[in-house]
Amino acid sequence: MTTVDADILIIGAGSAGLSVAAGAAQLGKKVVLVEKGEMGGDCLNYGCVPSKALLAAGHRAHAFRTADKFGIPNAEPEIDFAAVNRHVHGVIGAIAPHDSQERFEGLGCTVLRDRARFTGPREAAVGETTVRFKHALIATGSTPFVPPIKGLDAVPFLTNETLFELTERPAHLVIIGGGPIGLEMAHAHRRLGSAVTVIEAAKALGAEDPELAEIVLRQLRAEGVEILEGASGDAVRKTETGVAVEIAGRAEPVEGSHLLVAVGRRANVEGLGLDEAGVAYTPKGVAVDGRLRSTNKRIYAAGDVAGGRQFTHVAGYHSGIIVRNMIFKTPAKNKEELSPRVTYTDPEIAHIGLTEAEARDKHGDGATIVRWTYEENDRAQAERATDGLVKVVLKKNGEILGASIVGKNAGDLIGSWALALASGLKISAFTGYIAPYPTLGEVSKRAAGAYYTPTLFSERTRFIVRLLGLFD
Repeated sequence: MTTVDADILIIGAGSAGLSVAAGAAQLGKKVVLVEKGEMGGDCLNYGCVPSKALLAAGHRAHAFRTADKFGIPNAEPEIDFAAVNRHVHGVIGAIAPHDSQERFEGLGCTVLRDRARFTGPREAAVGETTVRFKHALIATGSTPFVPPIKGLDAVPFLTNETLFELTERPAHLVIIGGGPIGLEMAHAHRRLGSAVTVIEAAKALGAEDPELAEIVLRQLRAEGVEILEGASGDAVRKTETGVAVEIAGRAEPVEGSHLLVAVGRRANVEGLGLDEAGVAYTPKGVAVDGRLRSTNKRIYAAGDVAGGRQFTHVAGYHSGIIVRNMIFKTPAKNKEELSPRVTYTDPEIAHIGLTEAEARDKHGDGATIVRWTYEENDRAQAERATDGLVKVVLKKNGEILGASIVGKNAGDLIGSWALALASGLKISAFTGYIAPYPTLGEVSKRAAGAYYTPTLFSERTRFIVRLLGLFD
């Protein structure tokens, strides 16, 4: 048994773990980085990167079918699904060196490719190596949650961890789960030629503003995605051609060639010896304080396993909080409520802060709503992308409470609202800058301007203008 002393032990080489490892190593800390699976974690290998690469392929196929709106004849694309798969893995391969073991060893980290288990509050076993540490970071991420559906354990099914290995196009992809992952993959596969049925027990995109979510769902249905809401999958069975999902209250089951389970994720807390380390946890993740410290103050948690918002950008944000606390001894606080979320369907839907319903619940009549449609944006008109909307939630004094955007490039546009909320800016910040023309970014500026419209063109203002006119 080999013993290694470390300033920082990091368990998990995903977004949070790699970011802390890179920062700490370059600051002269002795870092031991442990990863039992693929370097880069879920995002690079099974999540954000492959899903967006697959969506990009779907967007290109869709462009062929809808070219006539630009004066170009429509055409049905010939799709080589194996080539699409090579594209997806090519994208992963292009990014992988940045997350590789070789890069981090080059930065000075000791990288151990094995399972880690705490054996005490300052010690862990990694394979045949004992690591004694001053501080540790648990960044083990999450894995797909598999619901207890009758018969599911007896049929072949996909999760995001296996979906991107398909080299043959599913004839009919049945998806259990109408959240972001389910709907993104529904859209991608439909555009690549698969029949798709989504089964959602509640409301598809249920976390989003219903007005904006409906724009996305309408587009999905228009392209042929069948979305069954309020539909509970009671049982699954194998058929000669694939699988069948029985739904409560529905006479006929939903049959398809492939089944994707996308109903959420669970934190990876099992098998880590957290009890031996004095780290409290639940199935939702490690219990952390505002500084992301566990009940063992020398052990931190970040990313999905910290029990908060399960986004790669949140994991990256957590890494900055931890470096400031662990290395610079600055009591930085986690404020992940300032994190946006995006679903990369077409159109995209993005949000930060409070939704309209949440603002009404919290502030009542003290909340006001302003909006601007893509239809009123010249760039959207030029690109035939007018199905979109910006909705901003404010206090009556102009304080921004939240923003939601549905439409082309909504994920990019939400960034300015994230900056405003993080910086404590009021709505006047959006009216005071010059937006380049013609860009989709103007929708945010015009939405902000709508806040002032009732006052600007009120009878009181008209009276002031008439009064000032006396001095002409």
